[in-house]
Parts: sequence; structure tokens; C-alpha cells
Amino acid sequence: MATMLFRDASYPVSYLVQSIDQGDIALPDIQRPFVWQATKVRSLFDSMYKGFPVGFLLFWETDADPGARQIGTGSSAPRYLIVDGQQRLTSLYAVMKGMEVLREDYSRTRIRIAFRPLDESFAVTDAAIEKDPEYVPDISVLWTSGSFHPTVREFLTRLEAKREVDLEERDLLTERLGRLRELSGYTFKVMELTRAVDEERVAEVFVRINSEGVTLNQADFILTLMSVFWEKGRRELEDFSRQSKIPALDTASPFNWYIQPQPPQLLRVTVALAFRRAVLRNVYTILRGRDLETGNTSLQSREIQFAKLEKAQRHVLELTNWHEFLLCLERAGFRSSKMISSDNAILFAYAMWLFGKVHYRVPVRRLRELIARWFFMAHTTSRYSGPFESQAERDFALLTGVAEGDANGFCAVLDKTIDDTLTNDFWTIRLPNDLATSASKSPALMAYIAALNIHDAPALLSRISVRARLDPAVMAKKGIERHHLFPRKHLRQNLKVTDTGKINQIANMALVEWHTNIAISDKAPSAYWPEEITEAGLSGAELARQSYLHALPDGWTEMDYPAFLAARRRLMAQVARDAFALLANPSYQPEYPAPGDPGTALQRTEIFGATLSHLIDAGLLDIGARLVDYKRGTETTAIVTSEGKIELDGEVFDSPSGAAGAATGGGKLNGWEFWYAETESGLTLLAELREEFVRLMTSD
Repeated sequence: MATMLFRDASYPVSYLVQSIDQGDIALPDIQRPFVWQATKVRSLFDSMYKGFPVGFLLFWETDADPGARQIGTGSSAPRYLIVDGQQRLTSLYAVMKGMEVLREDYSRTRIRIAFRPLDESFAVTDAAIEKDPEYVPDISVLWTSGSFHPTVREFLTRLEAKREVDLEERDLLTERLGRLRELSGYTFKVMELTRAVDEERVAEVFVRINSEGVTLNQADFILTLMSVFWEKGRRELEDFSRQSKIPALDTASPFNWYIQPQPPQLLRVTVALAFRRAVLRNVYTILRGRDLETGNTSLQSREIQFAKLEKAQRHVLELTNWHEFLLCLERAGFRSSKMISSDNAILFAYAMWLFGKVHYRVPVRRLRELIARWFFMAHTTSRYSGPFESQAERDFALLTGVAEGDANGFCAVLDKTIDDTLTNDFWTIRLPNDLATSASKSPALMAYIAALNIHDAPALLSRISVRARLDPAVMAKKGIERHHLFPRKHLRQNLKVTDTGKINQIANMALVEWHTNIAISDKAPSAYWPEEITEAGLSGAELARQSYLHALPDGWTEMDYPAFLAARRRLMAQVARDAFALLANPSYQPEYPAPGDPGTALQRTEIFGATLSHLIDAGLLDIGARLVDYKRGTETTAIVTSEGKIELDGEVFDSPSGAAGAATGGGKLNGWEFWYAETESGLTLLAELREEFVRLMTSD
């Protein structure tokens, strides 16, 4: 007979909610934050009210012994983790306790569900429902201690102020509200996996029973383990991640233009610093207190490993460290996420930076020069793509023989690795070959653009620098553009080149200002180039420097197209090589306009993408507010959801423009200029609310 991995149990909702309150059951991020739309929560309560089955729950017994405490707190470590059913149980707990939930962007919002006793219907609370006396606008109050009868009386009083309610109807409505309150007794079937089941089996069980195609990875399990034994640490990762998304005024924050790290990504850096490991499977085993050789598990070992993790995480999340590291990316010529094709290159470069500072005590200035070169190398060669965990551990192993505090030894290892990777063959053969692509975010192309930034190159036929035009804090509608040196129409009609990949190859593209691109249009190079040189008014020295920086071969306007591409790829690689050599020069110092000035960012709505969530958080827009098509005078209405999205005819849209397009049959519209929101001051255009938000954020 097969060995059963689980036990059957049945628990009422009230017991499950109480167990969460007491800490016996944890609501971890094993499936990451709460992702259900409010409409799904509404449907859950509707199904339960009608007595329908809503699925079972799957729990996993933790390693925590009875009475065990979390690290650094007096809180009990939970006995059970939720493997499947987190969204349902989070919905029930949040609504019945009136608690906020953690969203995907790590913001916190309330889920407000309304109930209309007359026809026993549920709805997501909006501004209209809030004012409608037929509804209890927030059913959470029904489970608040001592509030049921006052809530019923208040509901009936509001209803009677609108219409007549006879005694029979009063009894019926009261009975239905009581029936709703009794959902706390709704019984869930629970399967409990024993603590003997390892994480691989748990993941397999989860995948087999989960109907939404969600899979679990090792980072999920480590974050879950942190939920059990070090909840504070997991929250710190979430807070850092959330704060990295939005500029902050008058205070230091993790916000930057390169990466908005998620908790699992920050976790990778932490475990690298703590254990010099990148393969998270082994880290999970270590954190459980299990010896990798003997297989024995001990409480003392677990506490020691978590102490290492805690110490490392303090360094990872230290803002001074984070900001100093980001200067390495700036020094390397990278300006924003638009130039980043691999987040892993950033994460493991940060790990190396922390190794240098924390373990080997390399001076910050020297470390900045070294890690700028390391990042340029790692990003350009796609070092951390593919089986990146193995590559990262090989890199960590290079430092095995370097003594703690040996700054020279650390720098020597990284310098040798860089030199062994970026050989003469790399610059003269591999990089030119890598440039033979039309991929718009090719690491080879990003290396060349970074080189232009390092050289402080002007845009072609301009005196405005490329790096100024690539300033991430200035999202100009018209700025720098990629121009075909051999225009498309000329290639197709005159040279009979029809392969789109060859037409759009990187070597046929140059960075120009938008008005230059328009002027060039589709003319042949031999026709437009002399005209544009005259129009630009550049001196001979300026033109020669631009020809070098923009890798223009001598006589390129008259060259055969394939020969031009090959020659320009070699010259682009040489420009990148020369720029990389500058990074090793201590006297080189990039003089960029401050890219991260949040004051500048907040003056332009487009800069960080103000969303409905921002308006809600600022108190300018209510959850549930109705949006109307006021200008056209149609009856089209939509609802602002608790997630800062828009619900229209049962479909949820991420942006106002998406909803506007659906409302007009697929037209391309600016939703901020389309929708009017019901506010306390009347109908207000979303664009006006957004402008008010910007004013609030930029006011003294």
C-alpha cells in the first residue's frame, strides 16, 4: 500500500482565521503577494453563501517545534504553511478581519465587499454602492466583535429613510445578514502534508493540484522559511522592493533607474554574501539546519545559518552600499533599465561589490572602478545568462584562496578574470560578430551605447551628448532616435536588400536627434550626408571625432552595403574597447546630469508612470469610484478597483488607455484624457487628478 503523505482534516473558517491570528498558520509568499482581483473575492463569498464547494486547502507542517519562536522576536513560529489555497484564505482573513492585503507592487489595500440582502447579491464596493442604502457596503463589520446588531440596525435605518420596510421584510433582511455572518462556520476540507515531506515533493504536489499553472521555485521556499523563522527579514525585503519603485522626496530610498528588484532577486544577493552560493536549493537545506554531508538537522545549526543570513541582509539593504554600487553602473556607461538586458548581471555585480567591501575591505573608490569594469564585462558577455547559478558559484570560488581583508588579492582575482574574458580575440572577433544582429537590446549594442556615454559622445551631426539625451529622468516625447545610415526605402528599392534583419542590423543604425532623422528621411547616403554635414555646421575636428565615435568607415557613403556593415561592426567594437580601457583609468570620472533627481522626475507624469494606485494612495481617487465617458455622453461606465486597475463590463484593464480602447471598440485613445472620475468635487478628468498628484508630490 502506498505511503500517504498527508492527513485529512476539516476546519471551520473561524478556526482558520483564529489560527492565523495566533500564528499557528502562516500566510507566506509561497505564491507571492495577493494577486486575486476583488471580483474573485466577491465570487468566493457568493459561492460560500450559496453553499457551493470552493475547493480544499493544502497545508505543510513546518520544522518548527511546538513553542518555537521566530528569530529576533517573541512571536511563535507557525506550525503550518499554506501550500495551496493562499488566495482563498487570504481573501477570507482580509475581509472577515478588515485587514489590508499585500499587492504585487507591495502596496497595501483593503478588499471591500458589499452585500445586498434583498436579492442576496454580492458586489465590489464602489462609490455608487457606498451611497446605496440597499447595500451593506463593507461586510467586514459583520464579523467585528459586538458590531453585528448595531450594523443591522444602521442598515435598516438607512433603508427605511429611502423607502418603506414592513416587519416581514425587516425579519427577512435580518435573517439574510445573519446567514452571511454564519459563513464563519463554513467548513473547509484540509490536507496536511507532514514535516517529513521535503520541498521537492511539496513543489510536485503543488504543481499537480494547482489549476492555474503556478509553479514554485527555490526562492519561494526560502522566503517561506523566512516567514516561519524570520518574518521581519522577509518584510524588510518587501519594503526595500516596494520603495525601489517610486521616487521619494526629502529622504534616501532604494529608487533607481536600473532595476526594481523583487524580494527573490534581493534574496539571491543576500545568500551570495552570506554563504557564497547561488544554487538556492542548497541554501534552503542549509537554512533548515541540515548538514549537507550528514543530512542531520539541528535547531542550533538553523539559528547559526539564519544569523549569517540576517547579517548579510543588513549589508545588502544598506542604502549607502546600494547607492555606491549603482554609481558603478553609471561609471560603466549604463544610464537606465533601457540599457539593461540582464538583471542577473546587476545582482551578481552587486554581490561582488559587497564581497569587496564587506569581506575584503576594498576602498570604495577603487571598488567603484573595479566593479564598473566587472559589470561591463559580465553584461556584454551575457555571463549570467543560461545556467547562471553555476557561473556565479564558479566566480565565487575564484575568491576561495583570498584571505579576509586582502583588498589587493580580491582586486587581482577580478582583474585577471576580466582580462581572461575580454581578450584581444573578444574585441576583434566575438564582439563584431555579436553586433551582427538586429536585436534592439543586444548586450553588444548596449556595450557600444555605454561606450558612447563613457566617451561623452555627441549624437551624430549634433553637439548634444548621447548621455544627456539618454537621461532617464527626462522622458522627452522627441529625443534621440536610431537612424538607418542606409535608409530602408533606399535599401529595398535601389539596392534590392529585402531581408528585414539585414536592413535593421545594429551596424546600420546610428544615434541621431529626432529632427535629424526626419531630415534624412529615405535619401541615399551619398545624397543626404553632404547636405547634413553642411547643415550641422561642424568643424573638421568635430566631424573627425564623430566619425570615429559613430564608427563611420572612410568613404562609407559609397561602400557596398555588406562591406559597410562588416567594417562598421569592427569600428564599433574598437570604440567599445577604447571606452572600456578608460574605466581602468583612475582619472576618468563621468560627469552626468543627476539621473535620479526625484524632483525632476515628479514634475513629469511620464517619468515614473503615475498610476491610479498613486492617485488612490494620495487620497485623490476612491476605490470603487465610477469612471464615465463624459465627453461623448455615452452610458459607458467603469469602476476603479482596489488594485488601482479599471473594471469594465467584467473585464479588468491595467491602464486607463486600455479601458478606453475597449470602451470605444479598440480605438487608440489616451485614457487619462478620456475618463472622468466621480469625486467629492464632481466629475473630474483623470488627467487633472494626475496633475494634482504631481503638484502634491513636488510642493514644498
